[in-house]
Amino acid sequence: MKFSIPREALLAPIAQVVNVVERRQTLPVLANFLIEAVDDGLRITGTDMEVELVARANADVAQTGSITVPARKLVDICRALPDGVQMNIQLNDDKLAIHAGRSRFTLSTLPASEFPSSDQSESLASYQVSQGKLRKLVDKTSFAMAHQDVRHYLNGLLMEFRGDQLRAVATDGHRLALSEMDADLPGEMRSLIVPRKGVLEINRILEDIDEPLNVIVGQGFLRIDRERIIMTTKLIDGRFPDYEAVIPMATDNALVANRSEMVDALQRAAILSNEKYRGVRLDMEPGTVRVVAHNPQQEEAVEEVEAEHNFEQLKVGFNVNYLLDALNAIDGDQVRVALRDANSSCLVTAIDNDSVRQVVMPLKL
Repeated sequence: MKFSIPREALLAPIAQVVNVVERRQTLPVLANFLIEAVDDGLRITGTDMEVELVARANADVAQTGSITVPARKLVDICRALPDGVQMNIQLNDDKLAIHAGRSRFTLSTLPASEFPSSDQSESLASYQVSQGKLRKLVDKTSFAMAHQDVRHYLNGLLMEFRGDQLRAVATDGHRLALSEMDADLPGEMRSLIVPRKGVLEINRILEDIDEPLNVIVGQGFLRIDRERIIMTTKLIDGRFPDYEAVIPMATDNALVANRSEMVDALQRAAILSNEKYRGVRLDMEPGTVRVVAHNPQQEEAVEEVEAEHNFEQLKVGFNVNYLLDALNAIDGDQVRVALRDANSSCLVTAIDNDSVRQVVMPLKL
């Protein structure tokens, strides 16, 4: 194997792929990149056996071949080299020699045959969706995923391909985030749960541009194929809870306020909230909502925000972090917070659009 490539042309793809390479590995080869030099360039693969990234790079290939090399060492070498330098890379027996300007490096390798092969099982469906819209869909829901919950199906993001709509849902049992977008998704409805690491990588590799990409659903895997990078993630085998039963029914009892003013008030009140429970109380008063926070040191924060509502002396507690996450996921200047009483969940939406719905459970204070 022998090829030549500008430093920047190699650094960009390997810097993306290294994100899935774990620092501590059960198999030594999983700490390596698989580099395949083919006639039209390079394929660089990294995996942790749950998520796999494959990036493509243009290179002048003099001799084809494949080998695995230490991932983080190669990234560190590329980052440390000066801009614009040409890298000449050649496999000599079981060592990878790198020549770049006046620098010389020799890396150890492991055979490509030891690298785990990706899942080649047949795809069940293929869709084209907007890259920017998919990124937004994930961004507005993924924060509500559970983290290391014994209910493993909550440690991921539910994606539903519903014919004319793509929907994402996440919940940790205390709050729920739902976002949906219009899409042309032929075939039967499909539901799948993407694990946390796969969700984070989706967010990382997608850009906020209105460009189509391919989403492939297979038996036990989801694959996202954009121009120069392919991500494949295994799926969580489990049954997601009936989330529609958790979303409060439509109610006229709601407060409407300026979203940024509400966020600022909650952030200031949170400074003096209980560090363990992070609770704040919303007191509904004529024309305003008071945000009140206490802590065990007998300290108190009180904020007032102008708001339209039809409640009479309602007082309800929430985890301030959950409420802030919900408000930050809503687009627009005005936000609507609907709830029936002090013991019911609140539904946070934009005024004129419910494509993003956030549900937050109340907190007894």
